[in-house]
Amino acid sequence: MRPEFVDAVLGLAAMVPAGKVLTYGDVAELLDAGGPRHVGRVMSHYGSEVAWWRIVRADGTLPGGLVERALPHYEEERTPLSDLGRSSRRVAMRRARWLPSDSDLARIEVLSRKLSEPAAGMDE
Repeated sequence: MRPEFVDAVLGLAAMVPAGKVLTYGDVAELLDAGGPRHVGRVMSHYGSEVAWWRIVRADGTLPGGLVERALPHYEEERTPLSDLGRSSRRVAMRRARWLPSDSDLARIEVLSRKLSEPAAGMDE
């Protein structure tokens, strides 16, 4: 996996405000690179560097075993959740999905542009 892609995914994940979320697919679409599985792979390997609980599956869930670890963060940040019982809770996507502002989109564009640049030390 290219370090530039990892940096871009983590950079975008770090922008998501408390109480809001993006899906793996949202991240890929905003960066115009990779796909949900690529983003998920980055998050599974490097997500501890950012607020990993803010990047979720399209249905508002996290991979198995992470829900219990995420719940205290969701409660502290007042992230909107569905009421399916504590162990099967999911993010209420309509209320929690982050919609980046124009200035956020400009910052995301910078991250995205770095993905199309040649890697350092490589000839064009």
